Amino acid sequence: MSIRYISHYSIFIALSVVTGYLIHFPILPQAPFLLYDPGHVFLLIAAFKFGPRAGMMMTLVYATLFALITGQGGPYGALMNFLSTSAFVLVSSWIYLKKHNRNGAIIGLVMGALAMTCIMIPANLIITPLYLGVERGTVIQLLLPAIIPFNLLKGLISSILTLLVYKKISTFLNKQDILAV
Repeated sequence: MSIRYISHYSIFIALSVVTGYLIHFPILPQAPFLLYDPGHVFLLIAAFKFGPRAGMMMTLVYATLFALITGQGGPYGALMNFLSTSAFVLVSSWIYLKKHNRNGAIIGLVMGALAMTCIMIPANLIITPLYLGVERGTVIQLLLPAIIPFNLLKGLISSILTLLVYKKISTFLNKQDILAV
C-alpha cells in the first residue's frame, strides 16, 4: 500500500471517528441506550470509492480507534461496532463494485443494511450478555422491539445520507485531484 492510499484512508477514518464522537443520539424511544451516529457514512463513501477490501481495513481501524478514544463499550463495543459496520460496508461496497451505478448503490445499501441487521441478531445474543452482564433472555426480549428496528433504521438513515453526499464528494475530490483513483 502506498503512502498516498494510507493518507486517503486516514482522512476517511478520521472523519468517521470525529463525526461519530460529536454526533450521536437515540432514534428509538423504547431503546434510548442504542445511539445512532453517522460516522460510518464516511466509511461507506470510502468503500464505494476504494473498494470492499479498503472499506474493511478502514472499518477495523475505525472501530478500534473509536473504542479507544471514546471508551464506549471497550473491547466488546469495538467488536460490536466492527461487526455492524463491516457487514454494512462490505456488502454495500461489494454490490456497488459489481454494479457501479446509482441502482447498484441503492441495492448495495439496502442489502448492506439488511446484512448489518442480520449479523447483529446473533452478535447481540452472544456478546451483549457478556458485555452488559444481562441474561440472554433479556436480549431476546429486546430483539423485536429494539435491536432489529434500531439496526434497520440505522441502515436506512446511513443509506440516505450516503446517497445524498457520495456523488458530490466523489466528484469534488476527483475535480480537485484529491483521492483520484
